Amino acid sequence: MLTRIARAVVRRPRLVVAVALLLMVLAGAVGVSAPAHMKSGGFITGEHESVQAGRYLGDHFPGSQPNYVLQVRAVAGVDSPAAQSAADHAITVLTATPGVSVIQSYWTSRSDLRPAMRSEDGTRGLIVAALSGDHASQAAELGTRLQVDEGPVTITAGGAGATFADMNTQISRDLVVAEAIAIPVTAILLALVFGSIVAAALPVAIGLFAIAAALGILRLLTTVTEVSVFALNMTTALGLALAIDYSLFIVSRYREELAAGAAPEAAVIRAIQTAGRTVVYSALVVALSLSALLVFPQYFFRSFAYAGIAVVCAATAAAIVVLPALLILVGDRINAGRLRRRPRPEKAPQHTFWYRLVLLVMKRPLPVALVTTAVLLLLGSPFLGVQFGYPDDRALPEQAPSRVVGDVLRTEFEADLAAGATVVLPEHRADSRALGDYACALSQVSGVVAVLSGDAVCRNGLRVAAGLPEMTDPAGGAYLTIGTRVDPYGTAGRTQLEALRAVPAPSTSLITGAAALNHDSVSEITGRVPLAGVLIAITTLILLFLFTGSVVLAVKALALNMLSLAATFGAMVWIFQEGHLSGLLGFTATGTLNLALPILMFSLAFGASMDYEVFLLSRIREEWLAGPKTTEGNTRAVAMGVARTGRIFTAAALLMSIVFLSVATSGVSMMKLFGLGCALAVISDATVIRGLLAPALMRMMGIWNWWSPKPLVVLHNKFGLHEPEPAAPRPAAPPPRRLERVR
Repeated sequence: MLTRIARAVVRRPRLVVAVALLLMVLAGAVGVSAPAHMKSGGFITGEHESVQAGRYLGDHFPGSQPNYVLQVRAVAGVDSPAAQSAADHAITVLTATPGVSVIQSYWTSRSDLRPAMRSEDGTRGLIVAALSGDHASQAAELGTRLQVDEGPVTITAGGAGATFADMNTQISRDLVVAEAIAIPVTAILLALVFGSIVAAALPVAIGLFAIAAALGILRLLTTVTEVSVFALNMTTALGLALAIDYSLFIVSRYREELAAGAAPEAAVIRAIQTAGRTVVYSALVVALSLSALLVFPQYFFRSFAYAGIAVVCAATAAAIVVLPALLILVGDRINAGRLRRRPRPEKAPQHTFWYRLVLLVMKRPLPVALVTTAVLLLLGSPFLGVQFGYPDDRALPEQAPSRVVGDVLRTEFEADLAAGATVVLPEHRADSRALGDYACALSQVSGVVAVLSGDAVCRNGLRVAAGLPEMTDPAGGAYLTIGTRVDPYGTAGRTQLEALRAVPAPSTSLITGAAALNHDSVSEITGRVPLAGVLIAITTLILLFLFTGSVVLAVKALALNMLSLAATFGAMVWIFQEGHLSGLLGFTATGTLNLALPILMFSLAFGASMDYEVFLLSRIREEWLAGPKTTEGNTRAVAMGVARTGRIFTAAALLMSIVFLSVATSGVSMMKLFGLGCALAVISDATVIRGLLAPALMRMMGIWNWWSPKPLVVLHNKFGLHEPEPAAPRPAAPPPRRLERVR
């Protein structure tokens, strides 16, 4: 198949490039509007208690869940005429806006309830409302009309709706910055790696094609399903990183074949047969890793699965189809634009740093394996104390409007409106006294400031004010609002939620709110993690077995990837959950990690790390098949395989990590975690794992590296992928120096 594709492209390179340019322009034109059609959130779904409670409130008490908060700050105080005028104007605009309901404010509330909507210093008052439909879009439009940044009275928007709107804006802005960093830096590094401007330009061109394709794919997906805005940076970064990686592998092999005396056409075909074959297998591993996200019902994960798989296919197609056409058009000029007047002669593999390093490692394989494994496990140990939490406004920079409002709510108001809980009593019937008693019992739970109900307002177990009749439906049903200052995503929030659920209710009760939604979403996601992990493990093992014909190598590759990712996750807990380096990296530690990110990172980083495993094993297997099937032959194959690929996969890892690190420049802490985590996973995998641990283990296992049960050998002979015959005999490599000293 790959040979036929390569030959077809070789015959019509100009047509292929012309079609690719047309597709790139069309995809870019379609994809430019993708951010406007994407959504924040997507972490919660299903039939959990918190979701049922929210649905009931939406059906029977519309507007009872405010998600938009306006902070009105007046230098002269919230009771000044200027503050009253500004608040009246904002309330008028909100009232006249479709989709906005149940507007409450400091200036319109009952006198006994007003203190809860005024800051402790008396300079800030609140207006709260409920937005229906697309909260982020509504909040963004209202923000442009209502926010006032200067003057004696300022108005700032916050709440869940404004937070999502600010995230959308920040992520769209960050994408431009990330690409402005990643593309020129990767171009410079590619030029240094290849020593040629022309050779470096080809992977960059394929990377630009992948970015355009990613945006176009995301836009098309928004027409048929909900797509998370977080997929914007992550998916485009994945497409760019893979396109450059795959192009680097193929261009390197093409130059190697040219240097061996092949004509450009033959070199292209051979490069696709070998490096292209590796690229296809690597892409399959990445795509199948991403497909495991489909086991999660949340559209956050599913949108990444759909978009990620499509982008992987686009990057692979560009590397397998478009790149060979470009190589044919460039031909022998691939080395044009040299950075040095006199190019350095290529070193024989036996004279490279990587060859010497691997020989050194294989002289002492057991100590190297033990020390490296111990270090990786030590780095991964913080993950044992991971705490998961739902993202809120603290994921944004401190100057973001919704973050400003969130910080004020947490520190200067009696209760944090964003952290409160709501109790729903769908079967409540007319017994208002029982409702009030229940409210007072809830108010005795530690950390609860006050409880509002249709019968009474309670504090510390006592009725302190009359209730709000609109919180009870005469036909049946009621709800209570619980004010709290406890962080809903931390340990205290979970403890408080358990205590609230333990309070006896007069009828069936359901609790929703930040803590309940966080608890239920974490429970639902963690329940699907084992299935996703099993699917990734099984598909990876099958693919690697078909690729290598060895059960041992497949299992080893899976175990090493897990070890590398465990170390990365431990580092992420240490940095982002515990807050180390928060000042340097510019984020606010909340004591929790968003559960979706480790799962997403696992799928992406696992597949990306397999790039180097597949690339390395393909060259080791070439050397093994060409040499003696002995322990010495295995040692030589490992050393030569690493020597021939070490420079390339190290450069590829550096390039991919730069793409991910450019994502880490984002102002959204979730994106920082994703970018930095993926970069660390790729770098550690390409250096520590491939340079130290993998060679040490392969030396220890000797010829058993290539073992499989006889039935599987028959299966591989029939269905496995086999190395194609070279177009022309290649000169035998000289024997390694001092190889006999490796025991």
